[in-house]
Amino acid sequence: MKSVFALGVLLGLVSLSVSATELSGEAVFKKSPCTACHAVDKKSVGPSVRTIANFYKDKDFATSSKQLADKVRIGGKGTFGVIPMPATSNSFSDADIKTVVEWMLKY
Repeated sequence: MKSVFALGVLLGLVSLSVSATELSGEAVFKKSPCTACHAVDKKSVGPSVRTIANFYKDKDFATSSKQLADKVRIGGKGTFGVIPMPATSNSFSDADIKTVVEWMLKY
């Protein structure tokens, strides 16, 4: 009986940790310059988080997270239409970009 309880507690902690990671990605996104052009579920100036996640969903996670992080940092154009995405300012750290990108790709 103790083993079953311990397993339940362990699984609960694992799910809390996943939820906390996802929430921190969303929290970083909401405080980021990304929200000037992107919304979670609807098109704004740029595509929604859901659209971005769907675009990358069938690609290798490591490759797509690097590609997307690079695009966030240096900007890009043509993937989602004619409006270019400007480079992100240095006030948005590489660690924050990584957090947001990983959250987006798991969305």
